[in-house]
Amino acid sequence: MGPVVSGDRLTAPTPKVSDLDLRLLRAAIALSARARERGNEPYGALLGDAGGNVRLEAENTQVNDRDCTGHAELNLMREASQRFDAEVLAGCTVYASGEPCPMCAGAIYWSGVGRIVYALSVRSMAELAGEAADEIRLGCAEVLAHGTRVVKVAGPMLEDEARRVFDGMSRPPAKKGPRAGI
Repeated sequence: MGPVVSGDRLTAPTPKVSDLDLRLLRAAIALSARARERGNEPYGALLGDAGGNVRLEAENTQVNDRDCTGHAELNLMREASQRFDAEVLAGCTVYASGEPCPMCAGAIYWSGVGRIVYALSVRSMAELAGEAADEIRLGCAEVLAHGTRVVKVAGPMLEDEARRVFDGMSRPPAKKGPRAGI
């Protein structure tokens, strides 16, 4: 089931998820905590196969690498596309602690991955970042709806667990321009 239009908003119905999905999503949330411990924004992602095996893990590295594209999902897709062929990726799921941004959704689409499961929604992440944050507030289902192939999207879920990783974080004033988020 793909995204649907509700009024003037595109929304992603949340397909049924399994206990395995929730286990792997919790692992992505744990990666987000590790990213925070290392001084980066608290986001993590992993690539899981249909059998529940973790094929790859990635964290946000924007601060430590001084790379505005160092989002967890993009880091994951860079490595995955080098390691695995399209047939393998088509049977995999990206599990992300936060809903992939438009850049990351595009990378997931171009990699050929067939499914995304995420914890925090774009809306929740915007609330955490505050009104002054320089962000593109567009959900991944809306981005992916413009592709010619279906990528299934499930989320948000486990938002309370994912939010806890942000507890106690102080947010500096939002940066503007090409180095925002670093």
